Amino acid sequence: MTKHTILTGGLEGSAILVTGGGTGIGTACAVRLATDGAAVTISGRTEASLVSAVATISAAADASGHGGSARYVVGDVTKEDDVQRMVAGALEPTGALDGVVANAGGSRGMGPYHLTQTEQFIETLHLNVVGTMLCIKHSVPHLVAAGGGSFVGMSSIAGYVTHPYFGAYTVSKAGIEQMMRNAADEYGAVNVRFNAIRPGFISTEIMAGIPRDSPVYDSYITQTPMGDVGEPEDVAALARFLIGPDSRWITGVSIAVDGGHGLRRGPDFGPFLEPVLGADVMLAKK
Repeated sequence: MTKHTILTGGLEGSAILVTGGGTGIGTACAVRLATDGAAVTISGRTEASLVSAVATISAAADASGHGGSARYVVGDVTKEDDVQRMVAGALEPTGALDGVVANAGGSRGMGPYHLTQTEQFIETLHLNVVGTMLCIKHSVPHLVAAGGGSFVGMSSIAGYVTHPYFGAYTVSKAGIEQMMRNAADEYGAVNVRFNAIRPGFISTEIMAGIPRDSPVYDSYITQTPMGDVGEPEDVAALARFLIGPDSRWITGVSIAVDGGHGLRRGPDFGPFLEPVLGADVMLAKK
């Protein structure tokens, strides 16, 4: 495959908030944005991870020579006061806010719906859906004040391709996509754009927990036309495009970064769960 040189720059003077920026996809997004000149503020619940990520982001920004920078705010997107602090922190470098990558998210629990713990289901919806909504609520006035901006929600191929036993996660990611569509319609008149990214199987700390010699891992690879695993930088490249001016006429869409996985079917976690729960229990026969 031909390697292409990635041109950097173009975000000088802009201020971007990246939630869930302490690890994985969030850190990669922050690195790419800061490398291109943005003043990036990352947030998350674990300060040690944020400190480490800021060091990585800052080093990349300094090496690029485009004037980008990084800082962090410790906080939880499910807590409204914390989200307000995150946004306030992102305003500090320039006095304005030009974009948000709402990457913070996750899942509590996995298994058939009849075995789902209601509390875990609600916690997942709260984290992914309500957390994203709070980021919109408190960032939009500043994006409008800046003359417009871009908000990127982090969905998943699980938001539109069935992922059995993923419970609330699939529902929450579908909710994020519809939220982006509605927000794009509501705020288009004030030049604020909303789009979603649908990562597939990406090589992150979480996905590293799937053994490479397991049927579950094979179910990902065999259902991916490009036959491989994506990297956080692949997602970051799309986030950079959607945040930047080159995507000025794109809003209300969800774009997959999945090697074509969404063309087929989701992964099969049955071999992971069935030995623990039992085949009959999985089908609600017991």
